[in-house]
Amino acid sequence: MIRTSIVWVLMLFLVAETNAQADVESIFNQAENLIGSGEYKQASELYGKVIAQDPENLNAFLRRGFCHSVMKEYDAAIADFGVVIDKHGRDPYSFISRGSAYNKLEKYETAMVDFDKALGLDPENQEAYNNRGWAKNGLGLYKEACEDWKTSKKLGNEEAKLILKNNHCK
Repeated sequence: MIRTSIVWVLMLFLVAETNAQADVESIFNQAENLIGSGEYKQASELYGKVIAQDPENLNAFLRRGFCHSVMKEYDAAIADFGVVIDKHGRDPYSFISRGSAYNKLEKYETAMVDFDKALGLDPENQEAYNNRGWAKNGLGLYKEACEDWKTSKKLGNEEAKLILKNNHCK
């Protein structure tokens, strides 16, 4: 009898956990749909719910950080990208995203540190070179910025092509 009760309790626990995971996935998918329709504030709130239920969900932190960036809430974006970096510091895009938020706050030296880390993880990342070019430009390092943009262009970055075409580098 006791054995049967334990089995039932375990089964109920597994069902509850499976349902909770399904709820997290459903909320995450709702947030993704809201991003698709440009509703970043609502999406950000849903990612917050995902994080409250599953604090290890790094994708929710990344996506909420993206929402914060789009809404120009750069400090909040930096915090979310920082969580991902702290828990999994091997993703170059987390460093690029946080560095881009630092660029928007005109914290160019801090941004460059993140772009350098991203390039350490992915030495041919065109986006890291392009964004580091903007950080260097913000610091008045125009020649070095142009070198980054040239590298980014060689790697196929369209924005870098436009920057160079519009004579930002002479």
